[in-house]
Amino acid sequence: MRIGQGFDTHPLVLGRKLILGGVEIIHPKGLLGHSDADVLLHAVADSIYGALGIGDIGEHFPAGQESTKDIDSMLILKHAAEMMHQKHFVVGNLDITVICESPRISTYKEKIISNLAHCLRAEPHQISVKGKTTEKLGFTGREEGIAVLAVILIKEKHG
Repeated sequence: MRIGQGFDTHPLVLGRKLILGGVEIIHPKGLLGHSDADVLLHAVADSIYGALGIGDIGEHFPAGQESTKDIDSMLILKHAAEMMHQKHFVVGNLDITVICESPRISTYKEKIISNLAHCLRAEPHQISVKGKTTEKLGFTGREEGIAVLAVILIKEKHG
């Protein structure tokens, strides 16, 4: 078994779509980044890369390159999942904490879990998504950005 931790944060800005876990969320602001800025999928991908000991998103999908501009972050997660499966690992469990004042994550978590389970070839009960606020403290509390922490346990696939 191996454990990986991922973290990412992106600023919230006007004029961008808000996408979390592959779900487009109705919100006055969206996340700014070189890709679609899906901070949740970035943290999960980094947790997988970390568990496998193969670097991070920046090494696999360098920012600033035209080929990765506005890339759908689900493609990033699919890449991480494929690397995991090629190395004969499967998800044991995945625990995600989304840190923001709004939107309320509970409204979207079933769809996010479904997207993750499908992409990672896991069962929904192996994945937890929680929303937490910082009680108006810091950049997430001022609604300037969203941060996500992800911890994954992967285990060798037998058979």
